[in-house]
Amino acid sequence: MIPAPSLAEALEARRAEVEPALLRLLPAEGDDPKGLAAAMRYSTLAGGKRIRPVLCLLAAEACGPGETLPPREELAAAAAALELIHTYSLIHDDLPCMDDDDLRRGKPTCHVVFGEATALLAGDTLQTLGFEVLATHPRGDAWAARRAEAVALVAVAIGLDGMAGGQALDLAASEARGHADPAALLRRIHALKTGRLLKVSVELGALYAGAGAGVRAAAATFGERLGLLFQIADDILDVTQESATLGKTAGKDAEQGKLTYPALFGLDGAKREMERVLGVTLSAARAFEGPSGTLAALATFVARRDR
Repeated sequence: MIPAPSLAEALEARRAEVEPALLRLLPAEGDDPKGLAAAMRYSTLAGGKRIRPVLCLLAAEACGPGETLPPREELAAAAAALELIHTYSLIHDDLPCMDDDDLRRGKPTCHVVFGEATALLAGDTLQTLGFEVLATHPRGDAWAARRAEAVALVAVAIGLDGMAGGQALDLAASEARGHADPAALLRRIHALKTGRLLKVSVELGALYAGAGAGVRAAAATFGERLGLLFQIADDILDVTQESATLGKTAGKDAEQGKLTYPALFGLDGAKREMERVLGVTLSAARAFEGPSGTLAALATFVARRDR
């Protein structure tokens, strides 16, 4: 699905801020160690929707007037840190010891091109670079407290109670079949593995805008629901689309016996659940952003996309 023109323009405008920020933050082409720098650039610049940094920028804009926000280039850099951290997770997710995939964003995965050891180091270094950026941007004493809180929020989102914990539960999918409540376990896996980084992307936008507790709570609710919606859609796409369309290996979840929405509820049941979650996500978007509708349109795009 192609996003509606107004949404497409909004996404492209924010991506046009994120891409130069990534180029400024990444090691330059040819930097030493050459293999490591090349692997970092290869995986980060291989494409992608840049949903997480775009969410951060859109959430910041939804929370307040421009004069309350950091300088735009600084805000874009902080948002781009989320893409660096997301890319680290993709590199590690594709490793043979994890999902063992050889295709990502339509290209050979990092470990296929550079070897497992360099891919592991590239993921590690992208994660640490992401935290370095969060700790230093937006620059200036006025933003120090928000930088510190951003580091803490993202650390929790990707740690034991976030992305890494969700990946551990996902790897144990074969044992999940005997779980007393597999649907609850599935929601927990998705909330941790995918949802937490999407949620914190929205939270950071509200944080950088200096939003109050009520607005930040609304931002977190929207981000949490969007994260679940995103992963249900991914589960369905893994069943319904071809590898060439997805840019990654289709059918991998079923092949590995993973606990997914189609596996648990069937394809039709998974689609019904996605529509239900889309409804509550749209309600959360309206509660957070008011009448603008940009984040609500983004939620609809997440549910209707074909890759």
